[in-house]
Amino acid sequence: MRTHNIPVFVPHLGCDHVCAFCNQRSITGSAGDMTASRARAVIEEHLRTIHGGRTMVAFFGGSFTGIEETRQCELLALAKGYLDRGDICGIRLSTRPDYIDAAVIERLNFYGVTNVEIGAQSMCDEVLAASGRGHDANTVRRAAHSVREAGLTLGLQMMLNLPLDNDEKAVYTAREFIALGASETRIYPTLVVRKTELCRRYERGEYKPQSVEEAVELSAKLLEMFHNGGVRVLRIGLLGGASLKENLVAGPYHDAFGELVYSRLCRRAMEKALKRDGYIKINCPRRFISKAVGQKKCNIEYFKKMGVEVEINPTEGEFAINQSITIQED
Repeated sequence: MRTHNIPVFVPHLGCDHVCAFCNQRSITGSAGDMTASRARAVIEEHLRTIHGGRTMVAFFGGSFTGIEETRQCELLALAKGYLDRGDICGIRLSTRPDYIDAAVIERLNFYGVTNVEIGAQSMCDEVLAASGRGHDANTVRRAAHSVREAGLTLGLQMMLNLPLDNDEKAVYTAREFIALGASETRIYPTLVVRKTELCRRYERGEYKPQSVEEAVELSAKLLEMFHNGGVRVLRIGLLGGASLKENLVAGPYHDAFGELVYSRLCRRAMEKALKRDGYIKINCPRRFISKAVGQKKCNIEYFKKMGVEVEINPTEGEFAINQSITIQED
């Protein structure tokens, strides 16, 4: 069943760190002060247009548990009212790992929070230090344990190609996420945006962004790992907006980045089937077909150049290749 998030943005509220990659307002395009009355208006507007599925209120865009406690309680109490009335099924928020302690966990439980996403970014200490995160990997481990021990759904977010990062370290981070018992994750290739330390390093030639191809290939590998590890991937790539595009300097941005990654994952599985059987036959859910075909039929064209035709049979349920390789549909 599809889950709808009602996004309530609290950009940069509660965060006193300035990470090398961060210009939060350029990413979210929102600089206003989120109050309970403004949040109520956002929630009411979305509830009028959402039909079917599960609905959650999601506090995004900042380190929510670092906000002044009175403001936290106002916003959480507002969301809890909708939860108690059955208008929503859960409350989601994102925060830093060093902004989670016993008092925070008690507060989140009191107000009915169900999902906590931790911006871990990497599980390699040298990458975290070079990125100016202000915490180490053990801080992530402690925060993840606290969230899970409290019975909350744990999400861990990661970024690719941060300073001193590489593909091997990204794979290590993904393995650590799985080992920590994350139920959800988000994969964000690092983008260079204006007015950040990373931008200054890029302009001095001290930082090299990934290409779209490099980021897609690595993301597909991580996506397969998370699928196999039972971790739901909520998003791949930043959601584009006018503000982000205006401030983007360099990096692997694409309007349909997630679609490219899923298409690449399908291609990788199809290549395995081809090596075994010499042909490719796909049984594919109807709303998953675009991912199998690839953007602008890139997967079909890829195999056509190899002299291989791909047969796609629309089905219900899961994505299956030659009845032996399956990728569960999100």
